[in-house]
Amino acid sequence: MTRFARWRLALLGAVVLTLAGCATSRPDAPRDASSWSGRLALTVHSEPPQSYSAGFELRGALAAGELQLTSPLGTVLASVHWSAQGAELRQGTQVTRRPSLDELTTDLGGTPLPVAALFGWLQGQAAEADGWKADLSRHADGRVLARRLQPLPTAELRLVFQP
Repeated sequence: MTRFARWRLALLGAVVLTLAGCATSRPDAPRDASSWSGRLALTVHSEPPQSYSAGFELRGALAAGELQLTSPLGTVLASVHWSAQGAELRQGTQVTRRPSLDELTTDLGGTPLPVAALFGWLQGQAAEADGWKADLSRHADGRVLARRLQPLPTAELRLVFQP
């Protein structure tokens, strides 16, 4: 795997992790709220294996929203904004724009991100996504595990949040 392909996979992983939700719902928000924050960890079983973790703030829904990834010190690593008009990734001074979130995530990782399923997983719903399988058995305990089986390399996303 080339260095550029690994970078794209890492960035897709970060976006997946954030959207998928190592989420903490805001205490004053109802259960079906459209705002989450928390921590996530992604392991990509490539050669060599790669691991990523980040804090995140996710607001919105499938149709429109924004995601911000942060370092442990609170530095913004990347932000993604999407709406019916298109999707945009900002990483430092670099900006990538595409007509849709699916196109943006496909360009970054070679396959579209299962955004609809990710929002479902955040709410504890067993949503299906091509190539992904989510284990929500510990959702009530504030834990979600999602695995990407296809396409290779496989990946594992772990989320921890306040139920």
